[in-house]
Amino acid sequence: MKLLTGLVFCSLVLGGEGFFSFLSEAYEGAKDMWRACSNMREANYIGADKYFHAQGNNEAAQRGPGGEWAAKVISDAREQSQRVTDLFKHGNSGHGVEDSRADQRANQWGRSGKDPNHFRPEGLPDKY
Repeated sequence: MKLLTGLVFCSLVLGGEGFFSFLSEAYEGAKDMWRACSNMREANYIGADKYFHAQGNNEAAQRGPGGEWAAKVISDAREQSQRVTDLFKHGNSGHGVEDSRADQRANQWGRSGKDPNHFRPEGLPDKY
């Protein structure tokens, strides 16, 4: 529902042509986020998750307002789904809450245009 509301709001604010630009940026930003997630899984490198969070958000946000919006929506949805999953796995022990907050800090860092390499762990292959 948030997604639909956001799209309707943007179409009203941006008008027809601006709306299609926003959608294009959002689509490309979503692809950036997917690529960062795929790279994180492929790398399978301990301690690199914050780097990939920051990198995906950074690349998506560079697309423009639509990319930044997509990065925020995807990041928030991912963290929310992880909280629900953790709740079922660990009960109401608060397990993973701090990690989720750290992920969100890395997400915001990337979206704000700061260098994702701040989170890059030593030894991560140059491919990433």
